[in-house]
Amino acid sequence: MKKVTLYLLIHFFAVNTYAQYYLRGEIKNEKNQPLPFARIFIHSLKLFINSGATDGSFGINTHQLYDSLTIIIDDYEPATIKVKADEWQKIVLKPTVLSASKNPHRLISLTNGYNNDGVGQSFKDDETYFKLVENDFVQADAHSKTAFSLNVNKASYSNVRRFINMSSEVPPDAVRVEELLNYFNLNYKEPINPARIFNIESKLTSCPWDSKEQLLFINVSAKKIDLKNIPPGNFVFLIDVSASMDLPNRLDLIKSAFQLFVKNIRPIDSVSIVTYGEKVEVALQKTPGSNKQKILAVIENLQPAGETPGEMGIKIAYQMALKGFIKGGTNRVILATDGDFNVGESSEKGLEELMLNQRQTGIYLTILGVGVGNLKDSKLQTLAKKGNGNYAYLDDINEAQKVFVKELTQTLYAVADNVSMSVHFNPGIVKKYRLIGFDNKKEAIISNDKFLEGGEIGSGSSVMAIFEIIPNEKKDTEMNKLDELAKLTLRYKSGLDSSIKKEVFSALNNPCLLDSAENYYQFAAAVTMFGLKLKQSKYFKNGNWLMIESLANHSADKSNYLQSDFLKIIEKTKKIYKEPINRRNKKRFILF
Repeated sequence: MKKVTLYLLIHFFAVNTYAQYYLRGEIKNEKNQPLPFARIFIHSLKLFINSGATDGSFGINTHQLYDSLTIIIDDYEPATIKVKADEWQKIVLKPTVLSASKNPHRLISLTNGYNNDGVGQSFKDDETYFKLVENDFVQADAHSKTAFSLNVNKASYSNVRRFINMSSEVPPDAVRVEELLNYFNLNYKEPINPARIFNIESKLTSCPWDSKEQLLFINVSAKKIDLKNIPPGNFVFLIDVSASMDLPNRLDLIKSAFQLFVKNIRPIDSVSIVTYGEKVEVALQKTPGSNKQKILAVIENLQPAGETPGEMGIKIAYQMALKGFIKGGTNRVILATDGDFNVGESSEKGLEELMLNQRQTGIYLTILGVGVGNLKDSKLQTLAKKGNGNYAYLDDINEAQKVFVKELTQTLYAVADNVSMSVHFNPGIVKKYRLIGFDNKKEAIISNDKFLEGGEIGSGSSVMAIFEIIPNEKKDTEMNKLDELAKLTLRYKSGLDSSIKKEVFSALNNPCLLDSAENYYQFAAAVTMFGLKLKQSKYFKNGNWLMIESLANHSADKSNYLQSDFLKIIEKTKKIYKEPINRRNKKRFILF
């Protein structure tokens, strides 16, 4: 009897281990029309196949009776379904709600009555950057209200530093002044009221490059999340392992960056890894943070090869994030690439539509850009802005340490998204104003502020914006210094609540000399001047490197590594951009 039982058990397992099933089905839309060339990912096999060229049907041999499929095709919502291999699969896909025609280019900043025309990109070697249009001065009595998006993108600073360290001039369109300024997280102050998410401050000072103007500093600080109370994280690493990544400052740097991050995750967090290159595959299924060695081993064994099917990689990564979605937790895709997509969708317009669809899932996105000579900054900007995310450029391992260790919560844990600020100036005090930085792409279409695209703000972040102001010509006796210079309104969404919240703050007309302002405002002015000079801004024609260096040296916190390093960057920049020595350049810079 025992022998018979043993025989039956062996026979049962043999049949079920080696059984062959033919998984078949068809893919159609809601109008019962076949969908040819849909991409079908078979989870058990980690394999992609395409549906038929005419009838949208498919068939594949499998060893499993039960399996899961993910179906992806342009203009339709991706779908993941459970299937039984001995049944015919009738799969119906829904069309995407959003389309490029219904979603014009959204804006970073907006002032009614001010228009930009034209389309363009700029190039440096094989690198691409959006052509940006600097914000102009606006008459306050005609258009007193402006608005701009707030986020924690900092890629421009480390990218600029890369050019300078290579003794190379910087492409003007690679310089985004607000990203240079906010790289340093200046003047962070925790909100006094624990019930509030943001602390808002303002400062009005003299302008160091034009005595007839003033600078209005607006500083927004986001509350810090207690690390002990941070909910579990569902992280999907999406790693470009194409042949173009086969250099030490690309894939090797990315591997080191992710290894730093993994060492800091908690047991309650989880990591999945999707790679794209020679093929798109799930290199690591969802794995708890307690199994660090398994995660690190997968990262270490990554090898570059093949082309760059970035579009497909993004879709699969989001499917993995949805599969492991944690309600009330942190759900984030972290994409590491040089941005050089050459298989599938690669245009900025197409990537915009792709990310507009993905952002509806509630999953955040972090972009890590790498590479020298072929960085597609314009594509990475598009992905980050449209994907409800942030963008950092890694020029070395120190920057990876900053992003994933020192500023981990700022990078990965958002306290608010769709964050924007409107500023309503008092025309009785302000004659003209100009927002420095937050420049729009040339092809941005300005119509109304519903197209202003808010950004994501991470825990413990400080975001600063600066306005250049030409005041009305009134005597001091006619102007009350306690009058409201501008009303600031911060709008945002927070947590699971989809409603728009707002905080209102008054910026007072209480000017002071920049020399008497706190050092962090002086340092912010120096960084701003540095950016304007590199951009060859028409609003900074009289500025020179000596005046920038003087203000930076006077105000920098020498004990702060980032600020101290900025002084070295200025010194290197002076040698690259040699200015003719004249009487004006020989003068010492005076802060007031």
